[in-house]
Amino acid sequence: MNDFPIENLPYGAFSRDGSVHLGVAFDERIFDLHAASRSGAFHDVCEPGVLEAENLNPLLAQGPHVWAAVRARVRSMLGAPVDAELFVERAAASMRMPVAVADYVDFYSSEQHARNLGKIFRPGSEPLLPNWKWMPIGYHGRSGTIVVSGTPIRRPSGQRKAPDAERPDFGPSTMLDIELELGFVTGDDAIFGLVLVNDWSARDIQAWEYQPLGPFLGKSFATTISPWVVPLDALAAFRVRPAPQDPVPPSYLQIEDDFALDVALDVRLQSEEMRVAGMAPAVISQTNARNVYWTMRQQLAHVRSNGTRIRAGDLFASGTISGSEPTSYGSLIELTWRGTKPIRLPNGESRAFLEDGDEVTLTGRCDRNGVRLGFGCCSGRIEP
Repeated sequence: MNDFPIENLPYGAFSRDGSVHLGVAFDERIFDLHAASRSGAFHDVCEPGVLEAENLNPLLAQGPHVWAAVRARVRSMLGAPVDAELFVERAAASMRMPVAVADYVDFYSSEQHARNLGKIFRPGSEPLLPNWKWMPIGYHGRSGTIVVSGTPIRRPSGQRKAPDAERPDFGPSTMLDIELELGFVTGDDAIFGLVLVNDWSARDIQAWEYQPLGPFLGKSFATTISPWVVPLDALAAFRVRPAPQDPVPPSYLQIEDDFALDVALDVRLQSEEMRVAGMAPAVISQTNARNVYWTMRQQLAHVRSNGTRIRAGDLFASGTISGSEPTSYGSLIELTWRGTKPIRLPNGESRAFLEDGDEVTLTGRCDRNGVRLGFGCCSGRIEP
């Protein structure tokens, strides 16, 4: 089935005629917003030039009223015959970063993931730290190393210290990992839309550096996002009741009509040997975004609670999303239990963590009442 029916219409940026244009994915094509705007199709719904920018930030700054008006106009145009010159085949397009990311926050909002890591790093003790169920835990990442799907990922180097070593050494990470996440993009202090996120992690570097201030170089080398931003309005039919919260959180986190999203997520891994042999990527994890404990709206409310400024183009990621079954864990550190239980690939290879040449692809889909929406792919291949 097609991931981009008229009910979806996600936004992205692509190269055309030597320049970068904004577009909307529709079936197997891209509707060129830049060209349509030049023709005057949006003169009465948004400020001049907003849809002729190289990224979505000017549109994000316009706010929800304009977002709704632009979406309605696009749907109206695509429901009627459209000049073929306003379309580009998706398969032939080169995608670019859809957003110039202003600030980046990564949360830790999946209870099962937090419990798994607690069991791995603090065996025999309570897996969740005392603050975990009172507020969405997060950290600030680096927006400058967020890249679009398809960008090669260079294996990072850093300090690592083996448990029995007297001192750390410096070298390439040997515990390179993935994190299956869903992120939301803001504009005008509101949620505009969602993307898939892979917040790559060097677990050996992270383990040595993270105390007492948390993630740093083990996380900041690369974060990959999908090229299509699915509007929040397109996901209205896939809202579900969020997970029960016990204890009841503070009042500023008690949000009326709060919701989670029923988004099926999976992780595929293709080794270099598999690629050379023409083998399809192997599914190594399947889960659902409804598994998060802290919702997007609670995350945004928590960020705002100290008076911080929310900017057009800010990206907020969910943190690793894991389900209750081992096959639904969203990171290799969980899937292999920190390398002690390697996963086996269809060609007989095994993996504890990522090796050079491995390509990881995240996908996300919603499917209900005969309507299916997709997020496209979020892919990256490891280079030495």
